[in-house]
Amino acid sequence: MKRHRKSLIGSVFIFLLAIILTGCSTGASSSTQKSKKDDPIVVKIALNGKMNPLTIGREKGWFEEEFAPLNAEIEWSEFTSGPPLLESLAANHVDLSFLGDGALIAGLDKKLPFEVIAQTSDGKSNVRILTHNDSSINSIEDLKGKKVGVASGTTGQVYLAKALKFHGLTLDDVKIINLQPDDAQSAFETKQLDAWAVWEPYKTNNVDKGIAKELKVDGEILAPGAIIARTGFAEEHPEVVEAYLRVYKKAADWRIEHPDEAAEIYSEATKIPVETIKKIIVADEPNIFFSKESIKAQQESIETLVQVGYIKNEFNFEERINYKYIDEAFSKK
Repeated sequence: MKRHRKSLIGSVFIFLLAIILTGCSTGASSSTQKSKKDDPIVVKIALNGKMNPLTIGREKGWFEEEFAPLNAEIEWSEFTSGPPLLESLAANHVDLSFLGDGALIAGLDKKLPFEVIAQTSDGKSNVRILTHNDSSINSIEDLKGKKVGVASGTTGQVYLAKALKFHGLTLDDVKIINLQPDDAQSAFETKQLDAWAVWEPYKTNNVDKGIAKELKVDGEILAPGAIIARTGFAEEHPEVVEAYLRVYKKAADWRIEHPDEAAEIYSEATKIPVETIKKIIVADEPNIFFSKESIKAQQESIETLVQVGYIKNEFNFEERINYKYIDEAFSKK
């Protein structure tokens, strides 16, 4: 009888202990889940160069202000061009950014995990081909056989290919030197390059310094860019993507309305004179809403990159645009 009583007491004790431990475990699990739920959303925003609305939005603290109610905080990174930015995005190190048409199209062709959610501008004045101010090269035709610097896979390469085509030439008719902008700047200044296909602020800065001149192209070449979001991030946090678009537009509009102050911000970031920066600002107004003109230009860029062998197959650019985020972002305001 005593043995039975001891056995019963022992069983009850073990049962109660199990309940207590289970309760502790459940409490710990609930606490962990609550902790994870309360953790801030980390938003990885990448600057593609320094002269863009992201720079203004960061300087003004507008992203932090818009993201605060969403419990989101920002990790900033910076790239000199689109191709290395795409590599980082593919490794989940970039959630939100923008790309020029070259990197954008290459990324879409490779089916990298990002959504095209808006445009940056129509790209009417962004890219040009420069040569030395004292060079005997005075036309696109004169580039035949010459060394031309350009960052491979960028909007500069697309512009160069289109410009050469307008004048009866191809990329095979020139000696392409693949250089990122800062390296190309040094090579251009030391005349290791005969010409350079590049975007702002390098284009206007070199012309203003008197060391470069622009080569005229027979025809208008648009170089529109696009705002992007990593697919997995956008699907999980659509409200953050919408907030990002609102701040981007706010900063872009503010730049148009306050060119003097915007030039000061960009000058501080780039170390380029304020007056030079102001010329660039007033020449090309940002516009995040797609136009028929810019979509057509992107389609022409796709055709061009197929022709030069940079991508294999043509695709319909407009079908790759996800309008959901921009529609939601501005229908709520």
